[in-house]
Amino acid sequence: MSTSSITDITEHDQAVSGMFGRIARFYDLLNHVLSLGIDCYWRRVLARSVLPGATHRFLDLAAGTLDVSFALRRQHPGYDVLALDFCHPMLVHGTKKLARRKEQRIFPVTADGKHLPLPDNSTDSVTIAFGIRNIVPRIEALKEMYRVLAPGGRVCILEFGSGRDRIWGGLYNTYLTRLLPHIGRLVSSDPAAYTYLARTIMEFPSAFELAREMETAGFVRVHYQKLTSGIVCLHMGEKRSA
Repeated sequence: MSTSSITDITEHDQAVSGMFGRIARFYDLLNHVLSLGIDCYWRRVLARSVLPGATHRFLDLAAGTLDVSFALRRQHPGYDVLALDFCHPMLVHGTKKLARRKEQRIFPVTADGKHLPLPDNSTDSVTIAFGIRNIVPRIEALKEMYRVLAPGGRVCILEFGSGRDRIWGGLYNTYLTRLLPHIGRLVSSDPAAYTYLARTIMEFPSAFELAREMETAGFVRVHYQKLTSGIVCLHMGEKRSA
């Protein structure tokens, strides 16, 4: 696994990277437990939404333990996947799966989503699952995604819906603020990470607002699809064709 130079590390970046590093070994289990296993379905939808193209390459940002990268490879076996994440321990945990699955076309790299170590127009599609919330400022990451996409390429952003929306009559909001930190404490012994998760979901912009941010970054044909009653949204946008 290679490591890029990461510049302009902010206090926020350090705090988020450290937090995810502490829960890396519990991350997959918690994803399955907290979503009741629906996270596997969400990743399949994401992997089916990318646009193949001439580079035969996808970029998976905030790749973490590589589950989205594996989903992309299953859906598009002829394509390479560049798996980038700011948190090195998460990638280390994910890299252990590569040998077990005899996977040789996923390439993990430690890198900052605001400063991608890739040339312009170098990938057919970019995915990011449950990671855009953690990047500040978001617009810098969105512009970098746009830069590295090949003309006509697509970005696919999978993210929790805004906690400002009342999902299931507010039951989901209660789950976020009251139950999720307690479950996180039981499984990972780090309740602060799941208090952070609940807070960032509650503060995240609406699907409409994120779509406008994507347009500001240059994307066209921006649209979104709500999954599981809006608990998760899949946002898509494309780079203008040359």
